[in-house]
Parts: sequence; structure tokens; C-alpha cells
Amino acid sequence: MDRQAILGFVLIAVILIVWMSMNSPHPTAVQENHVDSATIPVQVAQPPRQLGEERVEKDSLGKFFSTAATGVERILVVETDEYTAEITTKGGLIRKWEFKHYKTWDGEPVQLVDFEKGGDYSLLFNSADGKLIDTRNLFFQLSMRPWQKVVLERDDSLSIDLSVSSSTGGRIIKTFTFRNGSYSFDSRIRFEGMGQIISGFEYQVVWENGLRYAERNSVDESSSAMAYAYSGGELAEIDAVQHAEPVKKSVSGGTDWVATRNKYFALAIIPRDVSQGAYLEGIAHPLPDNGTKEDYNIGLRMPFKGTDVEQAHFTVFIGPLDYDIVKSTSANLDQIMSLGAAWIIRPISEWVMIPLFRFLRSFIPNYGVVIIIFSIIIKVALHPLTKTSMKSMKRMQALQPMMEEIRTKYKDDPQKMNKQIMQLYKDYGVNPAGGCLPMLLQLPILYALWAVFRSAIELRQANFVWWITDLSVPDVIVRLPFRLPLFGVEDVSGLALLMGITMFIQQKMTVKDPRQKMMVWLMPIMLTLLFTSFPSGLNLYYFVFNILSIGQQMWINKEHGDQPLRMVEKKKRSGGLLSRITKDLPRMKR
Repeated sequence: MDRQAILGFVLIAVILIVWMSMNSPHPTAVQENHVDSATIPVQVAQPPRQLGEERVEKDSLGKFFSTAATGVERILVVETDEYTAEITTKGGLIRKWEFKHYKTWDGEPVQLVDFEKGGDYSLLFNSADGKLIDTRNLFFQLSMRPWQKVVLERDDSLSIDLSVSSSTGGRIIKTFTFRNGSYSFDSRIRFEGMGQIISGFEYQVVWENGLRYAERNSVDESSSAMAYAYSGGELAEIDAVQHAEPVKKSVSGGTDWVATRNKYFALAIIPRDVSQGAYLEGIAHPLPDNGTKEDYNIGLRMPFKGTDVEQAHFTVFIGPLDYDIVKSTSANLDQIMSLGAAWIIRPISEWVMIPLFRFLRSFIPNYGVVIIIFSIIIKVALHPLTKTSMKSMKRMQALQPMMEEIRTKYKDDPQKMNKQIMQLYKDYGVNPAGGCLPMLLQLPILYALWAVFRSAIELRQANFVWWITDLSVPDVIVRLPFRLPLFGVEDVSGLALLMGITMFIQQKMTVKDPRQKMMVWLMPIMLTLLFTSFPSGLNLYYFVFNILSIGQQMWINKEHGDQPLRMVEKKKRSGGLLSRITKDLPRMKR
């Protein structure tokens, strides 16, 4: 290979390393004694008080709601095929939301609501006496006995009313409607006789405490945690990265939904009536063993006209980041899923990778086998590109002796040396970028695969074989007694190591220039260290893909290895139309 080809490969490597580094999980935080960071109490950011600057204590409810500050807490349990929820009269909140089909890393049911803070999903508004009222501090009434349990089956549904009264007789009624077989519930907020109590012509529907974590590696989960608002066809988002530095964003105008997520689960509040804005706020907190936790507050700003009776309708989704489920919940809610850049990567993920992955899973029970078959299909689909690249690289290797002669002969005249090398390319019809361009064309597909495999909840806790018991996390075979600098690696991944070995074999087969010996081992080592923190499902894909590439390279070497280089035949000039007529004149005279 010449200098331009080397530069092309270096650029490809830099691109790969940069986008993988930008999107890869942070170094694994080892949590000794299996401490679940999600259960450690942390300081939570206070909800943004955008209705006014005043921040009041819980007992400062003013003349309208001071009577609702005390009461007896009652809890209702609702069980469906998908989850078990607890609703409390203390604040009229969702107190717990526990899934039946998803477990935490240590085997407990995934429970997303922070019940240690009382639950979530409250209202916020200014009262006419200048108080900022958060309904999470009020006791609601519920016409059911304490700890009553309702089990929903088949097509069952349940509606409950929680109400709180003001001192003047006005009422706020929160109606929850649960349906079996759905991760969403409907909510109606009804105001009766509140026209003279709520000021500012606005109230807010808020979720103040984010979502509990469910994975062992809190750093990895935090890398996926974010908050979003979708308004006017545009997605606003925040990502709290710096500890103790809140990140805030306000959205004006009609908002389709607000949402927050961790790695594999999400919550969204979707107004079915016109809203007038939203806010997002997040903050990151340090946890033991170099862990981290991000908490997000989200809220919708709703108009209040001041009439005697007003109501608004919402859908609240608390469920897994399963593409089909999220897509069917609300228009464009799938924007919260990490499927790559919208302009080129995301369409490949949505319309090619996910459907193909789901199709294979429909008749193959083991996700590891699915990934292997998936790798074979992708390799076959990319065969024309990789074949062109490999053949071009093979021809470049054949030119190496002649290129070395030119470099030796014109080593004191770089300009003439480059001119002679370019003439050599022209004489033998070799494109120096022929091996690089096909590889660049594959990058969108490879990135889409990376995005899908890293975020696919189907791989979460999916067992494969032997030591690979969870395809969504690194397959650690050895823990190092130290942490490698720069990469932050302190674990050895078996599949990442195998992937690096196969990459080394590939480099050994293709790199023949003595000046490029460093590339033979440098790239495999760097990518092995980088891939060590990647999910084992992704590393399994690349490992199988590399094995197939090695086989393909061996086949190309066998089929085309003995073919000699031939110079391009120069086309003879015909002389144009006039010369052909002149040539035929004697024949015409005869």
C-alpha cells in the first residue's frame, strides 16, 4: 500500500475509535459485595418552580389546603399481567410500579418508582393566597379499603377516583384508568370550583424523582439516562453529566410529550389535550465504588382558564424500551430510543436491523444463535462491498515491489516519485482508494448494528453458552488487580479478546508492507481494549463477522492470488469521422 492508502486506513480507524468512544459505556464501576447503587439513598434535585420563585415548606399550604395536610394514608394495589402498581392517597401518587417479566441484575423484580420519596405524578400550581401548592403534600380521599388488591385479567379495566378538597369546597379529582395487557394508564385531572383558587392561568403535571436504576453497573446505566420533550416536531433533551451541576431546559408551546429513561426502561407523560410548554431538569450524584446516578424532573405546563369545571386527559407510560411497545404508545415516542443519527443511521436501524432481528427471534429461541445467524446474513449482504475492497487491497499488495523500486529510485525527488507512483496506478488500473471506500460505505450499517445491539432490551439477561450469561453486559472472564490508564479497563472480556485475535489474523493476512507492521498489532490491541466494556452480544457479532471475513479473505486469496498484474490496454484512437471517410474513399472509387 502507498502512503494514501495507509492514510485512508488510519482515518477509518480514527473514525471508528472516535464514534465508539463517544457512544460507548463509561468504564465499568465494580461494586463490591454486590451493592445495588439504585437502592442507596441520594439527594434528589428539587423540582423546578417555574410558576414562581417562592419555595415553601410542606406545611406551608396556605388557607386553601392546610386542612388537607393531615390524614390517613391508604394504598390500593392493582395487578395486571404486566405489572403490579400501588396507588397512595398521600399525594394521590403512583407509589410503586413493579414489573412481572423483568428482573434487576440481582434477581429482584424491576421497580421503577422511587417509593422512598413517597411516589410520583403530582400537580403543581400557585394559589390565590400566594402559596406554591404541590399536591404530593396533600391527602386525597379514595373510596376503597386500605391495601385492597384488584387483579385485572383478560380485557379487564379499572377506574379509580382520588379527590382532595379545598377549604372553600373546591375539589381536585385525579382519575386513574388501568387496563390489563398495557404498560400505560389513562389519567384525568378534573378541577371543580377551583377558578378562584388557582392563579396564573396555569398548572403543571410533574414527575419529580426520575426512575430507579435496575442494572448492576450504574455508570453504564447513567450513560443512557436522559430526559426529553417533544414539541413542534423537534426533540429537546438534557443529559446530566457533571455531578452537582443541574441541567435545565424549558420548552414553550404545545408539547406532545415529556419523558425520561434509564438504560432499558422509560416513563412518558402524554397530554391528550393542548399543553402550553414543558420543563426538564436533571442532576447527577456520585455513588460508592465510583458509581453515579442521574435523576430527572419532567413536567408539562397546562392552561387553566379559571372556569368552575375544567379537566385534562393524559396517558402515562411506564414500561420497557421495546421498540414495538414504545412505537405503539404515542407518535414519535420512539425518538427516546438510541437508534443512531436520524438522517442516515436510524432508518437503517428501524427498517432493516430491528425487523430482521425480530424475524430471526420468532423461530430461534437462543439470542446468541440469533446474533450468529444475523452476522452471517449481514456478511452475505455486504459481500459485494467487502469483496471489492479485498480484491483492491490484493492488487495494491502486488504493486508493492514496483512501488518500492520507484521510492528507492526517486527518494531524493518526492514530487517525481509521487508522479511515477500515480502513473503506476494508471498503467495497471488500480484505484488507491478502492480498498477504503467500500469500508467507509459499511460504516452506517455497522453503526446501526452497534446502536441496536447496545440498546436492545431483548438481549438483557439473555443467556447464550458457557460463561456468557447476559448478552447485554460485558462477559468478564478475569478481573485485573489494577485499572489500565486512558481506557479505564479493569476487566477482561472473553469475546472482546477473541474479537481482537481474529482482527489480528485479518491484519496479518492483508498487511504485507514492512513499514506497516505496527498496524498489524496496534489496531487489534486498541479495539480490544475499547470493546472490553461493550455488551457481549455486540462483541459476539463482531467476532463472528471477523471469522467470516477471514474465510472470505482466504477464498479471495485462493481464487485471485495467482492472477498476474496486467497493464491496462491503451485504446487506439480511431482518428474521428473524417479519417474513416478518407480511408474508405479508394474503395468507393473502385
